[in-house]
Amino acid sequence: MRFFFEISYNGKNYSGWQSQNNAMGVQAVVEDALSKLLRQEIAIVGSGRTDTGVHCVQQFFHADIEKEFDQQKLMLKLNSFLPKDISIPSIQRVKDEAHARYDATERSYIYRITTQKDPFLEGLALHYFRELDITLMNKAAGLMIGTHDFESLSKVKTDVNNFRCDIKKAEWKEHGAMLEFTITANRFLRGMVRATVGTLLDVGIGKTSVKDFQDILHSRDRRKAGANVPPYGLYLVKVKYPSNIFLK
Repeated sequence: MRFFFEISYNGKNYSGWQSQNNAMGVQAVVEDALSKLLRQEIAIVGSGRTDTGVHCVQQFFHADIEKEFDQQKLMLKLNSFLPKDISIPSIQRVKDEAHARYDATERSYIYRITTQKDPFLEGLALHYFRELDITLMNKAAGLMIGTHDFESLSKVKTDVNNFRCDIKKAEWKEHGAMLEFTITANRFLRGMVRATVGTLLDVGIGKTSVKDFQDILHSRDRRKAGANVPPYGLYLVKVKYPSNIFLK
């Protein structure tokens, strides 16, 4: 039987979703916990990979489990067994062919920036002290909407067939001293959101014009885009699936 597990985590102590050399990933921690609790070897498949230090409000992974179990009880046991910075909010039965990665239709990220130094946001948002023109940043972000090639905002060494993504939303919002950039797409390239935010910040301080931003997108050259912002301000916040893959 296949199940989708919803997962949230603070990425500070992990090398992203997958383990790296000399660093622990979230996937390995969860696989170990599930295998011990269910007393069978459990391998999990995530809806995507997050980089080292990136946080996650909502992600999903699937696991195939042979024997019957009480979903609510397993969720409680799993949450008590896992470290405090990882939680499982829900477990749902899905069709046997459902796939956490390939069946996802949309993913949304938020990047958080604070314009005031705040000790309670340390490691959870980027402190950016320069004055920003949010209107210009939103004008530039609007150019991303639709299906385009985003090679200029992707890590150079990445194993993908193409760099095309369908962007549904790309928008900055201001909440007092907090700035949030929300971006929603069918897929994301490696390092894409952090490169996008870094390039839009260059627009916000006047270093890059809106026309320059458009030219960067068309150039397909990562060297022309801005620097990657730090990972700790980035959150994977939502993953969407077709409703018909879930079983009641």
